[in-house]
Amino acid sequence: MLPVQDILILVAIALLAATAVTIAGLIGFRLARRPSMLVQLGIVSVSSVLSVAVSVVIASSAMYVSPHDLSVVLTMSVISAVVSLAAAVVLGRTFARRSAELTRLARALADQDRPLDAEPTTTSRPAPAGQRASDELTRLEEELSLTGRRLAESREAVAAAEGARRELIAHVSHDLRTPLAGLRAMTEALEDGLVEDPARSFRLMRGQVSSLTSMVDDLFELSRIQAGALRLHLEPVSVADLVSDAVGELQAVAERQEVELRAAGGQDAPTIMGDARELSRVVANMLVNAVEHTPVGGVVDISTAEDADRLVLSVMNTGTGIAEGDLGRVFDPGWRGDPARTATIDGLSGGGLGLAIVRGIVEAHDGTVSVRNVPGGCRFDVSLPLGPTSL
Repeated sequence: MLPVQDILILVAIALLAATAVTIAGLIGFRLARRPSMLVQLGIVSVSSVLSVAVSVVIASSAMYVSPHDLSVVLTMSVISAVVSLAAAVVLGRTFARRSAELTRLARALADQDRPLDAEPTTTSRPAPAGQRASDELTRLEEELSLTGRRLAESREAVAAAEGARRELIAHVSHDLRTPLAGLRAMTEALEDGLVEDPARSFRLMRGQVSSLTSMVDDLFELSRIQAGALRLHLEPVSVADLVSDAVGELQAVAERQEVELRAAGGQDAPTIMGDARELSRVVANMLVNAVEHTPVGGVVDISTAEDADRLVLSVMNTGTGIAEGDLGRVFDPGWRGDPARTATIDGLSGGGLGLAIVRGIVEAHDGTVSVRNVPGGCRFDVSLPLGPTSL
């Protein structure tokens, strides 16, 4: 066994060699100026083997290692350096590929016109089942890819919302111009004394004002819904009263349209917790929409039923139904599937906002609304939770 003094000398030689090689490596890093990962791995690999070789050479000069042993150690060091350098090249190229993929994903996050690949790359394969992911770069790449997809979806949603907003503004602007033009024409005729029956003109003007008021109210309600500012005042609400009140208010309107308005099963409807004002608007909008699109001599039925823990309020009208391709857009603000959607009834509707408001109010009550074609017509279903709050 070596004496303690010799061991201390060897430790000092190893520290001196490692320090010298490390300083040389740092100088190499500095001279390379932002070296690639491949170069960095190569410098680290060669430095590790070189520090051992230098230590052995110094120890040999101090007569601690024989010439034969020195040649053996140097030969093994050269072989180890070559193998280490080859391994560093392989690992560096792999890291470089992953780094390039991460760079591409990061740039794609900032560039909305550059799509992200939906399929995972060969460098981001998921870990086999039962194994824990230990590759930080793989996890980072997966997170960047997921974040990019979410941002792309958000951009698409924002673009769709912006398109719907422009479409809504165009529709509403057109609907507002019609009654305003009528009001202007009638007021100018009254001013010029060209109206033989002023009382009739005043009635027509009042109807136009009612139409404008209805559209403005709808816009205000829809803006509150879309902004998340709709505040519900929950209280026990009798669904039977909602149905009977709405039918009573619209009965005369339906008769003028020569449409039969019928209610079935309303008296058996339970009392639920909800906002009476908003729910009454839901029922009224659905009935107005049904009456508007029911041909002369047709029928509009409104009924209620319980389905498990849900209350289902259904409005069905006779007619040709809705085109299958348009069913998914019925509740979009301002959308009209046919020219008849521009019609109004006594200023009660207009602008194509009624069903969009229905969906917003129903969803605010944790409910759902759907539409489907049935034999001989169309059916809207509003599903509201009964739950423990139902009375």
